[in-house]
Amino acid sequence: MRWFSLYICRASLTRAVVLAAVWLLGSSALMAKPVDNPYPTVVIADYVFGCMGSNGQTREALSNCSCSIDVISSIISYQAYQRAETVLSMRLLGGEKSAVFKTSARWKEAVGKLRRAQAEAEVRCF
Repeated sequence: MRWFSLYICRASLTRAVVLAAVWLLGSSALMAKPVDNPYPTVVIADYVFGCMGSNGQTREALSNCSCSIDVISSIISYQAYQRAETVLSMRLLGGEKSAVFKTSARWKEAVGKLRRAQAEAEVRCF
């Protein structure tokens, strides 16, 4: 039981030191700058894994693919990216259900924005 109270005291002391540092430095010094166009981490990881699968499982490919998704996220919003990815996955379906995603000008433009962003990322990062 004694080790537990010692742990609590250390945790309280650590917490007090951190709070004092935040107060002295100001909370803005310790906070990251907000991102204007945040892509969810899982989307970024999924893109990088897929990209590395196409370009090799090397450290250089990791760097290039990470750069690529950063460039894409600076060009198009996450909502536009998500829309284009959804259209591309719906195009993989067969039959009548996928026809609207292949022929509609609206969906072609959504995919076109993503393709242009990917081309720019290719130029900048690879």
